[in-house]
Amino acid sequence: MFSPEGPTLRELAVQALSSVEHGYDLLAPKFDHTPFRTPDSVLEAVVSALRRTGPYGDGLDLCCGTGAGVDALATLCRDSVTGVDFSAGMLGIARGRARPGEPRVSWVRADARALPFTGAFDLVVSFGAFGHFLPDELPGLFAQVHGALRPGGRFAFPVLAPPRPSSPAFWTLLGFDAVMRVRNAVWRPAFVMYYRAFRLGEVRRELERAGFRVDLQALPEFGTRGDGSPRVRMVEARLTR
Repeated sequence: MFSPEGPTLRELAVQALSSVEHGYDLLAPKFDHTPFRTPDSVLEAVVSALRRTGPYGDGLDLCCGTGAGVDALATLCRDSVTGVDFSAGMLGIARGRARPGEPRVSWVRADARALPFTGAFDLVVSFGAFGHFLPDELPGLFAQVHGALRPGGRFAFPVLAPPRPSSPAFWTLLGFDAVMRVRNAVWRPAFVMYYRAFRLGEVRRELERAGFRVDLQALPEFGTRGDGSPRVRMVEARLTR
């Protein structure tokens, strides 16, 4: 995090005291040098799993950030790939990358809760963005994705198994969420980022209510936990109506 290429502690503090949008505008030049950027191993595992049902025509990376997911999606989509994000700073970094030989790539600045697309895509993916949405925003978010897909389209994203209460990671994430709730109670604008608000059972129910059939696929690249359950799964939601 605090390497010469990454943000300083002061820069992270300024970001955390900003809105989500402005915070990511500030972080954008150094975002790829932080742990917030989805690791290539996760991107590659999701692409590998989706190849079983691909290739696809047109793809959308929802909350694309600096475009790493768009690069992965381009290996699955024959016609075009679109990255959408509401941070102008993140999109600016994404646009600056050279992508020779890839399908047509476009960038759209928009809020995921109000997508400017209707029936435009065969595949929508998202990586690591859902902590920025409160639980009561999921129905609207999934309805937007549903509307952006063509009949038979798919919506896919990875989910990590939650840490056990006996693990240090559980208490670290719980503490982070508690700090963010206090911060948002006493400071404006709010910075919505909660690691424990995106729960798989609730997510699955809301996807089904939005008109998706939901399947879970283990990503074997990440192994299993002590009880044999996968460490990482991919949610694959397909339109049913």
